[in-house]
Amino acid sequence: MPEPGELPFDITLKVRDACVCLHVQRAARALARRYDEALRPVGLTNGQFSLMMSLNRPEPPRIGEVADLLAMDRTTLTANLKPLERRRLVTVSVDQSDRRSRRLSLTDDGRALLVQAMPIWDRTQAEIEALVTGSDPDTLRADLRALS
Repeated sequence: MPEPGELPFDITLKVRDACVCLHVQRAARALARRYDEALRPVGLTNGQFSLMMSLNRPEPPRIGEVADLLAMDRTTLTANLKPLERRRLVTVSVDQSDRRSRRLSLTDDGRALLVQAMPIWDRTQAEIEALVTGSDPDTLRADLRALS
């Protein structure tokens, strides 16, 4: 019998082997590294690519809409926008219909960089989908959306 306050090692192994959160985090880090490496030649990280792609809309979205889409708080989103603003890939402007709100836009350079990055993303995406052998990638995406 373990001492009070002691956790048997077999419990540690159970968590290591069964914890959905742990396995999703490990997979997310591995995927992030893979996309980061692939996108390095165009000077983007996977997070920057996703953020910029979320701005590729007919109308510039509000900062809150982008934060919700990316499951990110506004403070973190604002910090992630700064390097893209400095590179003149995105702009932040006052929303004319609600001056308290901000709208986010891709610049011409930002759109051109996304065009350059898309073939890299397509190739990396296909490589990763080929690794998902235990299920259909669409099912995996649906399961991940259910968790988020």
